[in-house]
Amino acid sequence: MGTDRQPPTHRRALVSWPMSIPPPPAPTELHPQGRGVFCNRTLNLRSVRAIGYDMDYTLVDYRVDAFEQMVYAQARERLGTEGWPVGDLAFDPEMVTRGLVIDTELGNLVKANRFGFVKRAMHGTRMLDFPQQQQAYGQVLVDLSDSRWVFLNTLFSLSEGCLYAQAVDLLDAGALPRPFEYASLYRHVRARVDAQHIEGTLKAAIAAAPERYVVQDPESALALLDQKIAGKKLLLITNSEWPFTAKMMAHAFDRHLPGDMTWRELFEVVIVSARKPAFFTEHGPFFEVVDEEGLLRPLLGPLRSGGIYLGGSAAQVERDLGISGDEILYVGDHMFGDVHVSKRTLSWRTALVLRELEGEVAALAGFQAIEARLLILMRAKGDLEARLSQARLDLQRLHAGYGPQPGPDHATLESRVHDLRGQLLALDAEIAPLAQAATELTNTRWGLLTRAGNDKSHLTRQIERYADIYTSRVSNFLLATPFAYFRSPRGSLPHDPTVSS
Repeated sequence: MGTDRQPPTHRRALVSWPMSIPPPPAPTELHPQGRGVFCNRTLNLRSVRAIGYDMDYTLVDYRVDAFEQMVYAQARERLGTEGWPVGDLAFDPEMVTRGLVIDTELGNLVKANRFGFVKRAMHGTRMLDFPQQQQAYGQVLVDLSDSRWVFLNTLFSLSEGCLYAQAVDLLDAGALPRPFEYASLYRHVRARVDAQHIEGTLKAAIAAAPERYVVQDPESALALLDQKIAGKKLLLITNSEWPFTAKMMAHAFDRHLPGDMTWRELFEVVIVSARKPAFFTEHGPFFEVVDEEGLLRPLLGPLRSGGIYLGGSAAQVERDLGISGDEILYVGDHMFGDVHVSKRTLSWRTALVLRELEGEVAALAGFQAIEARLLILMRAKGDLEARLSQARLDLQRLHAGYGPQPGPDHATLESRVHDLRGQLLALDAEIAPLAQAATELTNTRWGLLTRAGNDKSHLTRQIERYADIYTSRVSNFLLATPFAYFRSPRGSLPHDPTVSS
């Protein structure tokens, strides 16, 4: 890789923090459990030579409600100019969560487990009851390779999902100015939401008032400094344009860096308008950003240290850095565009930023006492069910006169069956409200992101398959250190011996 740019002259100052600005908080073990880095696949950071970062919702964390409210409002306004009766619609941040799947054939949003079985469903904005859900999905599996299904795998999807659900209600009520099928309705709504990103109105509003939309995390700057000084080459690879990237990164990082250091000096290479996921799969040309206004010129030769580029491809990054495959860790929030494609195409190591994880872990911690009680009750239920099944089998053998004959007579067995059924009904009445509460943690409609009923959610399955590690925010690497060895836990199987409580 070229080195025509000299390193900053104040590099020695990185080891001390000027008195003129307060240092970020010292790393502490008092961080909540939700601030951990969780491992699916063993990863030794010492063997990682380069760490690439996405920007939006990764290095720069947005206030989700404010950000998505603005996206929603702009898309709704555009639909209003087309004659849609949307004036009374409002963004509901609780209606849709990351990890849901849009069924464009039936106009539903569904939550599926890791096997693709639908566990909850909503038509328009109305939750389906169990019989309705079974009628729609009793013989249907969610398969993300089928264009029928649209996976909401990023926080950017919340406004889109909410607006589509409300549009289905309007369609069902015959209130739209022209006919749609549920699939064409989705495409229409999606195009109006995407327009806010493509045309730049959304990012212009955010850049004009970043303090309203950006969450400051002082620890992120120190985490990246740790990695850089430990010898990692840091890369910024974002789909955002250069003016927006420069504004957001300066707002999020410069105030937390030592001396006159700026965010630019953290990164070996900055790549904007990367067109992910195509960046990982295609071989587009690089252009060099040659001034602060974004003037471009074609790149001739290799990438240079400290350079800012537009477009390009991951293949050239590997070639010019002399680093490839599992020597590179890529950190992003988009399940497909950041994590899935870089893992599948290039075998890069991957880290998913799941901002909601902190709330999820906190909710589970607060629910522990109820969860423990529920576990005791479920074990009792299993014992009663086993005893009832045996009593019914004894009755069956007694009636049919085969196999080992039970000691008790018919009347005694009938009484036992009746008594056990009564105990089960009473136990179910005690279990029901606790089980219901468990399904409503963090969101009354959809529950936990990582769970679907008693099983892992479809989102969790994607995380397990494609994210080597996952965490709630980049600054969590501060506690892990650049030298961490993340070891995946031993996988559990249904037949594993368990320790009784």
